[in-house]
Amino acid sequence: MYDEKFKESLKAVEAARDENIAYEPARMTADEKDQLLAAYHPDYKKSEFSTLRIGPNKGEQVPHELAEMLEAHSRIAASDISLDDVKYDVDVLIIGGGGAGASAAIEADNAGANVLVVTKLRMGDANTMMAEGGIQAADKPNDSPAIHFVDAFGGGHYAAKRELLAKLVCDAPEAIQWLSGLGVEFDKTPDGTMITTHGGGTSRKRMHAAKDYSGAEIMRTLRDEVLNRGIPVVDFTSAIELILDENGKAAGAVLMNMETHELMVARAKTVILATGGAGRMHYQGFPTSNHYGATADGLVLGYRVGAKLLYADTLQYHPTGAAFPQQIFGALVTEKVRSLGAKLVNRDGKVFMHPLETRDVAAASIIRECSDRKEGVDTGDGKAVWLDTPMIEKIGGEGTIEKRIPAMMRMFASYGIDIRREPILVYPTLHYQNGGLDINVDGMSTTVENLFVAGEAVGGIHGRNRLMGNSLLDIIVFGRNAGQNAAATASKTTVGKLTLEHINRFDKEREDAGIKTDAVSPKLLPDYRRK
Repeated sequence: MYDEKFKESLKAVEAARDENIAYEPARMTADEKDQLLAAYHPDYKKSEFSTLRIGPNKGEQVPHELAEMLEAHSRIAASDISLDDVKYDVDVLIIGGGGAGASAAIEADNAGANVLVVTKLRMGDANTMMAEGGIQAADKPNDSPAIHFVDAFGGGHYAAKRELLAKLVCDAPEAIQWLSGLGVEFDKTPDGTMITTHGGGTSRKRMHAAKDYSGAEIMRTLRDEVLNRGIPVVDFTSAIELILDENGKAAGAVLMNMETHELMVARAKTVILATGGAGRMHYQGFPTSNHYGATADGLVLGYRVGAKLLYADTLQYHPTGAAFPQQIFGALVTEKVRSLGAKLVNRDGKVFMHPLETRDVAAASIIRECSDRKEGVDTGDGKAVWLDTPMIEKIGGEGTIEKRIPAMMRMFASYGIDIRREPILVYPTLHYQNGGLDINVDGMSTTVENLFVAGEAVGGIHGRNRLMGNSLLDIIVFGRNAGQNAAATASKTTVGKLTLEHINRFDKEREDAGIKTDAVSPKLLPDYRRK
């Protein structure tokens, strides 16, 4: 697959391979990391951020693209729909059909609540399905939740909400047990012991995986459990506005059929936002590893009713997105490839960073290599570096790649690249929304009663950078948490008169701030039509 323009660089990589396998570059000091991030990480590029002029986070910085959506007009006016014409009336309304929404639905159903799941695509069309590397849990004798906490707290630049991170790591072993009990097929040794590996920034091997399609295996199992329980799921239906009651509590949502654009009212005693991430916003023009519906909808819906955001200025750019061929530009190349032994090398075959630095440091290192150092490989669509995958077979033996990362092998093989014998070209891709809606440890918004949030739409769990394997973990831990607590709250809630008055209040605040915009939100789907 690689043409003549790559041949010289490929020869340099091959010639240095044996030496690079034995070479272990030093990890960066804390000061070196801070300097690197400040100079090269996209989160530190001040020109790419706007100051919010309205809403609960007024005065704070967010990416331009998100600011436009947060300050935009609603898709409807308060007078467009009669709130007395209720289509669905439930205890717990779950918006989003990914791993967090499914986990919440299972637990709310367990608690005896009347549950409804609405999702703008299909159940399981979510970033969960696309997660590859694994899920962290400190469940081995040489590990503990305390050590897991230290790794994640440091990796997140000491910015995580302590109580959220503590819950994440302490509930992790039970989360693995719960998934295993539902039928998730984790990798195991012949005697049944779960296989665990390292991830970037981890001090222990605590990554549990199902080869390199861990998220798909987890989502398959959760989706089957939801459907087998008979929990109602309404596909191809998006929430375009939250509904409050006269007491200011979340009390449902205005739903829109994605095909007919029919509007419907769902009344609920509690609402769970599990709408996922924002990769399809393509902040700063980056490609993305995210699924088609990742357009920050939950942040917009929550913000307009007064839910506060936390760390909305921080995103995760996964260091290894596919940079060649063009057909898979931005697709995730799991960090598991590096945990199995592959190293990042520049066009001259030189290893330029420790293979298991945290994701933000690794991404910034690659950007530096391709910009100021001018050591990137020209792909024709930009610069990239090599991820030397043949190292894996040299270290682990023939057959390791097919056994441990078969989906990755098949993806590149479909374009004529055999990753067992040829390295692959990578560059950072927009991967994860570190920031999101601010919640308490019970999963409820800190500012809007009866509004729960789970999964990637939450801010604060990971601080300002997330370690590999902690996202699949947080959708389970906080999805279950939201489902349990939303059901318990619903059992004590009487819904007052429904209202969309918050739309008028937000419109007035926008007008008073002098904001002129034709934008409407939530975005719902990206627009790739040629302009």
